[in-house]
Amino acid sequence: MAKRLIKKKKKRGGLFRAVYRLILACSILIVLGFCLAKTLLRPPVQAPPVSVQVPESTETVEEPVESAEPTPTPLVRKEGFYTFLLVATDVGGGNTDTLMVASYDTVGQKVGVVSIPRDTLVRNDFPKINGIYAREGIEGLKEEVSQLTGVPIDYYVMVDIQGFIRLVDEVGGVDFYVPCDMDYDDTTPGQELRIHYTEGMHHLDGQGAMEVVRFRHNNDGSGYTDVGRAETQRSLLAAVGKKVLSFSNVPKFNTFVEIFQENVETDLSAEDIAWFISKAVGLDMDSGIQGETLPGDGTVSYRGYDWCYELEPEACLEIFNALLDPYTTPLTMDMVDIMQAS
Repeated sequence: MAKRLIKKKKKRGGLFRAVYRLILACSILIVLGFCLAKTLLRPPVQAPPVSVQVPESTETVEEPVESAEPTPTPLVRKEGFYTFLLVATDVGGGNTDTLMVASYDTVGQKVGVVSIPRDTLVRNDFPKINGIYAREGIEGLKEEVSQLTGVPIDYYVMVDIQGFIRLVDEVGGVDFYVPCDMDYDDTTPGQELRIHYTEGMHHLDGQGAMEVVRFRHNNDGSGYTDVGRAETQRSLLAAVGKKVLSFSNVPKFNTFVEIFQENVETDLSAEDIAWFISKAVGLDMDSGIQGETLPGDGTVSYRGYDWCYELEPEACLEIFNALLDPYTTPLTMDMVDIMQAS
């Protein structure tokens, strides 16, 4: 009997040692793989500084006299600081329903997100920024946003509505505080929106999340402004992002990749994405992310277009410097192109 117990103890001891060796071996492989990835992955390329296109003046200008002032120092990009244009198209895929500029400081582990209201006034044949994509494509939109903010756009990420719905459903929905009563119906073919929520906490599935981010006003015209809408969109996207990056959703990584490949258009390469993921391990999703919506007046009329959103230059410049500035020196007013109606 004693010999049997000794044999059983030896077997258990051998099993524990084998499991321990397996865990140790896996841990070493993971560490080695992470170190190898960190070594092999190269930082993504940064875009060159923006050259603002200031409209030519019709006034006669005298020949400039020689100045003793030194040539301005060239703009220098911060190390590990990247900018992204985040875009979501509407149901028809023509106009941009959501438009944000994000920055990621991979050294300081900080993310800034600035929402640009969809009716923002820009210096273009069509004066509202949400119509640029339909007319000039993503490159034209990147250029327009760069001119507006003075910030070079390194990469873009464009998501369609169906991809957003699939992603939210895949993470099991999100708990979200709806900021106001929502009572809106749109029976237009292709739209067919029915948005009905009371102010307060709700568990939203993919369809519900899509309805909340697209809400602008109630059937009676009440609701909130584009600024409030942008803030709701940014908060809901942050809630979805936290859910995606949560430990419980790690097994769904391959599914997330599939959704990304099928519903997202981007100029980020697989290597670029892997590099950013390796850096994002140290990002605190609660304290490391800051967001703002560009302030302005959404009741402006310009060249026959009503309800244009005229930005407040000084306040916007302050936001650009706080959340988006990719340079070692501050952005100045002559580096941005904030269109004014008058």
